[in-house]
Amino acid sequence: MTHSRPTTSIAEVLPWRARIHPDKPALIVGDRSFSYVDLDTLSNRVAAGMRSSGVRPGEVVSLFGQNSWQWIVAYHGILKAGAVVNPVNVMLTGSELRYVLQDCGARALFIGATEYERVAGELEGLPLLACVTLDAEFDTLLDGADPGSVPPVDCRPKALGSIGYTSGTTGHPKGAMQSLESVLLNCAHTAAMHGKNADDVILSALPAAHVYGNVAINGTFLAGGTVVLMERFDPVAALHLMQLHRVTVFEGVPAMYSMLLATDDLSAVDLSAIRVSTVGGQTFSPLIIEKWEKRTGAPLLELWGMTELSGLGTTHSVYGPPCPGSIGVSLPGTEISLAPMDGQSGEVSAGEPGELMIRGPLVMLGYFGNPAGTAEVLGADGWLRTGDVAYLDQSGHAFIVDRLKDMIITAGYNVYPAEIERVVATHPDVAMVAVGRRPDPIKGEIAVAYIVPRRDARPDVADILQFCSERLAAYKRPRDVVLVDHLPTTSSGKLLRRKLDELGPHAPAQVG
Repeated sequence: MTHSRPTTSIAEVLPWRARIHPDKPALIVGDRSFSYVDLDTLSNRVAAGMRSSGVRPGEVVSLFGQNSWQWIVAYHGILKAGAVVNPVNVMLTGSELRYVLQDCGARALFIGATEYERVAGELEGLPLLACVTLDAEFDTLLDGADPGSVPPVDCRPKALGSIGYTSGTTGHPKGAMQSLESVLLNCAHTAAMHGKNADDVILSALPAAHVYGNVAINGTFLAGGTVVLMERFDPVAALHLMQLHRVTVFEGVPAMYSMLLATDDLSAVDLSAIRVSTVGGQTFSPLIIEKWEKRTGAPLLELWGMTELSGLGTTHSVYGPPCPGSIGVSLPGTEISLAPMDGQSGEVSAGEPGELMIRGPLVMLGYFGNPAGTAEVLGADGWLRTGDVAYLDQSGHAFIVDRLKDMIITAGYNVYPAEIERVVATHPDVAMVAVGRRPDPIKGEIAVAYIVPRRDARPDVADILQFCSERLAAYKRPRDVVLVDHLPTTSSGKLLRRKLDELGPHAPAQVG
């Protein structure tokens, strides 16, 4: 028996899977399990509830809350109503949330009960047709909706399906407009590259509002597998879930793997079911990769992506040969190239660093209501300037050097924090590291390493500086080390280097 496939929209995935595997577990959250029919039916009710509230096709509905089954159901219900879904980073403050809602013109909001208590004051005066908390109010919406009242939605591939806001490292965040096609293709191509299938059970604590988390979840639904979703990441709980559910795929960010490897329970947990793991969000220590692969006996695939791409832009094929340190190759149908870092046109030779460029159907339609911001990064020829410094090898594998804006200029030399971080992370006393900048009257800027020590370790600053001097050119070396108990990160686990200098007082720079 054959079954048609989803064509243009991620909103078509649940109905499709519900026809093929109606009773198969699709989502497990805590002690609750939902089949594909359950998710399809519940999301239909959300769509009906949105329509009865006055939300019309093409209008924006925002989602703001921790990972939950309600969040997943609401996401698909919004799309089924023909509305544009706006997943919002749950770490935003009330004023930041208000800015996003006003900027995209949100007509309705689904919000976690805890989050509502935190930001309720900022929601006053907004022209929302509905504000539904993801608790008893959500249940009331489901109970009162007629799922048969929602007419089919016209899903054109290039139609706006989602608006994802960038992290806003400078100024206000920008809303990347993602087409229905780009979200679906990203989930489909990523699932194919990682070999996902209906037998897979994935574990994810990635925020569902983040494009990486979205691709992990919906790519699994496309493949007909089962998603085990954590509200928040906890290494002990994660290991327990891996063993309990015989998890085959773990998807995480570097900090998660560092915490898992530092957990006392690691050696006692059965991880034999894992066939592949993935990691994205920032550059990653080869030492961590080696340790995790040795513990699981399965490959750990690095990947890279952006909100402006609806998810991934590059990754490794699970069946391809390993290429340590690389973020992989471009997804099918997507082109990558390098541009000179000075913004000029021209060629960049293989092995030389340049700004990573990407073109294809995954690229955003533009920034919502911001044509000037769009023009800064998206050319008329379709090439998106990513702001990442990378180089390509002869086989087309990409290697991220660092973020262009994070580059430190010391005595006229370009220094990339990620390059230093990769070296420092291999020191036996270091659990996590981030490198930031500090003004210097002689060199202009110097690199400073902020280090979270391994448990029971007592790192010696002089020893770490000497360790770096043996492995890095003189101009690349950190000139100071600051020991801290945590590093600032986004909800998706990316380092917030701009906040490193808020961690505490600094010792005088040890410049040599």
